Amino acid sequence: MRAEDKGVLGGGGGSDAGLAGAAARGQVEKVRQLLEAGADPNRVNCYGRRPIQVMMMGNTRVAELLLLHGAEANCADPTTLTRPVHDAAREGFLDTLVMLHRAGARLDVRDAWGRLPVDLAEERGHWEVARYLRAAAGD
Repeated sequence: MRAEDKGVLGGGGGSDAGLAGAAARGQVEKVRQLLEAGADPNRVNCYGRRPIQVMMMGNTRVAELLLLHGAEANCADPTTLTRPVHDAAREGFLDTLVMLHRAGARLDVRDAWGRLPVDLAEERGHWEVARYLRAAAGD
């Protein structure tokens, strides 16, 4: 494994650790190769986070690959209780948010501060994301 695949993004050793790093960097082809080689899309890194939690949120292709290979769309951060939909909403990535939602991600779950994904989108001024979230919730 290359040195840059270790550490903060990648966790420990092996292809599962490399998957987290590749997902975080948005390296679509590497993510595909690692998943096809059997990397576990739900294995946590040394920080307790899964590849779908550290992925480059604006890269829908990485999200799609992870989800197609069984990544859990509703996994919560062990400290903040945020889920990938919270991150996508906060950063304004509507396409990624829609993909996560279609894969079964819940939009009605609060983080450790009591915020829903729609709250985060509105706080950051991501009005298109907020409209989607409100429509999906039936508001």
